[in-house]
Amino acid sequence: MAIHWYPGHMHKAQKEMKERLPQVDLIIEVLDARIPYSSENPAIAKLRGDKPCIKVLSKSDLADPVLTQVWQDYLEQQRGVKTIATTTDNPAKMKQIIDLCRAMLPEKDASIKTINTMIVGIPNVGKSTLINHLAGRIIAKTGNEPAVTKAQQRINLGSGIILFDTPGILWPKVDNPNSSYRLAVTGAIKDTAHEFDDIGFFAADYLIKAYPELLKSRFKVDSIPDTEIEFLELAGKSRGAIGAGGRINFHKICEVLINELRLGKIGQITLETPDMVIKEEQEIAEVLAKKHAKDAERKERFKTGSLSPDKSDRKQKREADRAEQSARMKKQNADKKK
Repeated sequence: MAIHWYPGHMHKAQKEMKERLPQVDLIIEVLDARIPYSSENPAIAKLRGDKPCIKVLSKSDLADPVLTQVWQDYLEQQRGVKTIATTTDNPAKMKQIIDLCRAMLPEKDASIKTINTMIVGIPNVGKSTLINHLAGRIIAKTGNEPAVTKAQQRINLGSGIILFDTPGILWPKVDNPNSSYRLAVTGAIKDTAHEFDDIGFFAADYLIKAYPELLKSRFKVDSIPDTEIEFLELAGKSRGAIGAGGRINFHKICEVLINELRLGKIGQITLETPDMVIKEEQEIAEVLAKKHAKDAERKERFKTGSLSPDKSDRKQKREADRAEQSARMKKQNADKKK
């Protein structure tokens, strides 16, 4: 699945963020606890360099709590990274981020030195809600859809901490196709950029393997079949998603599945694990290596003027024919002169 949703303001925001970074002491990166890997913008990791970073796993009330802890342990293996899991209904937990900023920069005396922080994250990850709780007032516009924030803001959080807000930034190309699906499933990408049938089948395939009991309970089925299409047929009958001729309306049941997953009605679900994404990264690296090798081979063949052994043989034959014809003409001209 290839997702192409990179509005112009995102390119501008990334440029502005890069210009602002030299003034920043610490990065606060907001991730979706259901997809900590897929919601982590690789461009941000490159831009922040060695700056300390707090990774906030937002919407943790929607995620599998066991896997949230697994992800926190995994992420904190990175140098200069601390994590905290938050929910929208626990403002006190969000306030701990301010204390964590101070703890990570002990050289900044609260009475005399200001800590400049920058909050970053992909669209619809809960960044604006977090800002409002940190500031103790409504500053950032919130909405259950991506790309609500369009421009940078400078916010004084008190306690000697300044926060620079940035719009949610995706990246032009998502190399991992599974990450594309996960971003779409959780709503980080506008629904107009994909088909519900497509992401619904992806979600169903994962859920019947990872959370079969939750599906049985939510869709009131006795057992979970082995394939996503069989499950969606059962779920469609359970929810009355029936089309003409008694056939299952897959678009409708996929839309129901995705919306209920997003709202947490199916249960606390995490769509990826560290082991899973490590394997996916290895597979992607192998595919890219083969592609690069193939491209290099093609370029080398192009330099020699041949794209295949057959063409090489034909080229040699043409050159031999021309040489023979040239020799014949020279002989004919010599005979005429005699």
